[in-house]
This record gives sequence, C-alpha cells and structure tokens, in this order.
Amino acid sequence: MTPAELSAALFALVAPIVARRRGENDGPEFAESDVTLERPKNREHGDWATNVALKLAKPLGTNPRELATEIAEAASSLPGVASAEIAGPGFINFRLDAAAAGQLAKTIVEAGDAYGHGHLYDGITINLEFVSANPTGPIHMGGVRWAAVGDSLARILQAEGGLVTREYYFNDHGSQIDRFARSLLASYLGEPTPEDGYGGAYIADIAKQVVSDYDGDLAALSRDEQQEVFRSIGVNLMFEEIKQKLHSFGVDFDVFFHEDSLHTSGAVDKAIEQLRAQGHVFEQDGATWLRTTEFGDDRDRVIIRSNGEPAYMSGDIGYYQNKRERGFEQNIIMLGADHHGYVGRMMAMAAAFGDQPGVNLQILIGQMVNLLKDGQPVRMSKRAGNIVTLDDLVDAVGVDAGRYSLVRSSSDTPLDLDLDLLAKRSNDNPVYYVQYAHARTQSVARNAAAAGVDRSEFAPELLTHETESALLGALQEFPRVVAQAAELRQPHRVARYVEEIAGLYHRWYDSCRVIPLGEAPVEPIHRTRLWLNDATGQVIRNGLGLLGVSAPEKM
Repeated sequence: MTPAELSAALFALVAPIVARRRGENDGPEFAESDVTLERPKNREHGDWATNVALKLAKPLGTNPRELATEIAEAASSLPGVASAEIAGPGFINFRLDAAAAGQLAKTIVEAGDAYGHGHLYDGITINLEFVSANPTGPIHMGGVRWAAVGDSLARILQAEGGLVTREYYFNDHGSQIDRFARSLLASYLGEPTPEDGYGGAYIADIAKQVVSDYDGDLAALSRDEQQEVFRSIGVNLMFEEIKQKLHSFGVDFDVFFHEDSLHTSGAVDKAIEQLRAQGHVFEQDGATWLRTTEFGDDRDRVIIRSNGEPAYMSGDIGYYQNKRERGFEQNIIMLGADHHGYVGRMMAMAAAFGDQPGVNLQILIGQMVNLLKDGQPVRMSKRAGNIVTLDDLVDAVGVDAGRYSLVRSSSDTPLDLDLDLLAKRSNDNPVYYVQYAHARTQSVARNAAAAGVDRSEFAPELLTHETESALLGALQEFPRVVAQAAELRQPHRVARYVEEIAGLYHRWYDSCRVIPLGEAPVEPIHRTRLWLNDATGQVIRNGLGLLGVSAPEKM
C-alpha cells in the first residue's frame, strides 16, 4: 500500500465521520489534502502517522483523542492495515501488514524510470536561468556549483511535470567585455595586462586563436579596430569554450540569451515605457528612476543614467518582461552570494509589472565553494591564473564525483570540498558509497540469474525481516522526497536520500540472501527478495539520474 493509497482510504473513511459530527453546523470543509501522512521518527511506532484528528477536533468541537479513537477503530479494518494506534494528544500511528508493505517492491520495478515522478508542476512553464557567467574567462567554482545544482533542479522540476527551459544569460554588453577585449589586444601586442584587465594563460591562448581565425591583416587596423576584432571573435571563442566545458560536465542549455539583444532590439525601452504607463517611472536629477520603494525596496533605482546610458537594472527590466512575454509562468534565477543585494530590487521590479514576487519571479542565492587538497585550500588554476575552475575540479575527481559533491549540500551554505576524499574508492566517499550500492544490486541480479533465481514469483508477505521493513519504508519515501526537493528548490534532498537508501540496502544485503546457500533449492523468499533488490537498484538509479550522476553496473 502506497502513502497515496492509504491517504485516499483514510479520506474516504474520515469524510462521513466529519459529516456526521458536523451535523447542521457550518463545520470545517474537509478535503483529501487534509489527510497528511508522515514517517514516525521512531520506526517502532509504526509505518505511518497522521495528525488528521488534531486538525479536525477543534473545528468540530470535540476532543482530539476521542476523534482519533473513532478514526483508528474504523481504520483498523482497512485492507493492508495491521493496526492503528493512538499516540500523544491525538496522533494515529499505522502499521501495515507485511504483504501490503512488501507490495511496493513490485510497484517500483513495474514503474521503472517513472517511479518517484509526480504532478506538482504539471503543465507549468518554468524558465530556469543559471550559471550565466560572463564570457571573460573559464567558469569559476561558484558557477560550477550552479551548473550542477541548476541542472539537477531542472531534472527534478521536470520529474514533477514542469515544462522547464534551461537558460543561460549571455552577458555580452558592458564594461567587463571591454576589459576582456583590451586584455586580449594587450596580449597580442606584447603589452602588460591592463590594470583592470584579465590575466592567466587562457588570455594568450584566445588571443592567438583570434589572430588565427581573423580573415585579414590585423596589423593594418587601428588600435580601436583591432580591439573590436578581439571583442567580437574573442567573446565568441570564450563562450564556445564555456558551452563545451559545461556539456562535458553534463549540463546543456535550451536557450542562450544575449544581453546585448535587449538593448539593440528596443526591449529595454519597451519595458520602461510599460512601467512608465503604470505610473512607476519618474524623472529626477536628469536620470530616469523606477519607484521600487512602493514595492518593498529600500530605495528607488536608477534605470537610465543622467548621461543617457542605461543602468544595469534596465537590462534586468527588459529581460524579465521578455521572459514573461515568452510565456513563462515561473522564472527562477540562480545568483551568487555577491548578488544578495539584488533580491529586493528584483522582487520590487516584478511587483511593479503586476506580478507576484516569489511566484512569477524566484531568486536563489548560492554560496561559494572552496577546494581542499592535503587539508589546504587550492588557491588558483594553472590556466586561469587567479581562480579555481571547472577543469580543476573535473581533472581532480571526475564528472560524477564533482557533480554529486556540489549537489549534496544545501546551496545556500558555503562548501568545502576535500579532493582527496572525493578521489577515494571507499565508502568514505559519498558518491562512491551510493554508486557502489547500485553496482551491488546489479551484481546480485546477475548472480541470481546464474543461480536460477528469477522474478517469476512474488510473495510480499514473506518480506518480514527488520532490514526489509526498514528498506521498504524508505523506498516508499522517494516520491515525497522528489516532490519536496522540487517545491523547496533543494536538490540536495535527493542526494541525502539515496545515501540513506544505500546504507539500508547494504545492511539488508548483509542480513538477507537472494541466492540460496550451496545446493539448497530456490524458494519463494529468494524470488521475492530479488524483486526488492531490483526495486532498490531502480530507486538509486532514478535518484542519481535526477542529479545527473551515472549509476554504474560494475565497480
């Protein structure tokens, strides 16, 4: 019996009790969503618990334990429920009989890749913008973290039915691109790196490639013309490298949106005029301002400077309106820790358009990542010169360990990654621990086939060992974990969950045999346990898939 099945059965049972106790009064409306199930903290208390009696007692004017007793007595007769017991002020703890609990193994195997998927965001269009690093150098570790977290979040939202578009905001407008072009030109001319420019071996590499790709005589051009050549070709080269590195990391985007297009297409002017028509734009001191204080910001914001140049926020305005015009109901933006101050003004901007902050616009802030080797911080990249990059991480531990390690902790906390630990092939390494559990499920399946154990029989009532009960109970949680990870925008919940499954599986493996000993015959318990083994492998595989991490069959 799944949680959804138990919840539906309880609703059908409790609804007439509520109706009878409500009588002629305007009592509480009762919906199936009011019946919530949770795992008891102590598994000895049962498989599931509900507080429905506590929720309904006060509106119905009755004692919660009295109401809980009536519900529990009726629930005890539900198919698959072994017992329903009252706890505390009115909680009800349910124990499922072994057959009802064990049936989950077959349900998972038959659902396959779809197990764990839900309908939380069915049909909702979601724009997920992440990484969006300036094309002025290799991606640093903050951007790498967002690459892993963002792609995992996209997969999780899609698993809940969301129509997700992965988008990269290509910052090709502004002073940073000018500094990049000047740095490339200085390298070509043999001059020192400009004081505000970019250093590192990659600048020389790209400068050489620009010279090779340019179809003409660079030496015959003026300095300004040379700089424009390095800007146009160099930015494209850098951006193509970024895309290639991300692809190698398992991260691909549906849309690469060019910031410069907002200004050249008139999108910025259009958005400002819409806000002006709504009464939120005003002129002061020769500049154009957005009155964001009306929507909770700490001060109003300049959007066109007094010299006529657009302020940085003007691009944000044009970009947000563009996303809404493209039909995205939810727009999620992932920003680095240094952008924390942008949240208030961005939410105010969304409200000025008449949208709902936190719904139409959502902003996630990620913290920085530090790499450690031999207990000491890894300070810089050989190629970038002053930052640690995606290549540094992948070269040290590989794609799987890199992605998993970046996703398994909440992204709003700083993260220290021990490269020595992540390179180990031992249970101390979290990704190895989980992948090894999956590989073990596949090894058991292969050995079972060789020993004549197949899934031709399923007797779930035989799955009574305590390690089986614990494993089944945790496997049942996967759909809830995925839904919660999607709703809270926290992929790390999936990672921590598969680690829990791996631990429970290893303990079950040590206690329960799928293959008979010696010449002993194959019995129903062996075939049934093969279902549980394969169900566990499926859940681990599905969980790792949501994180963009492989599930090897052999290790």
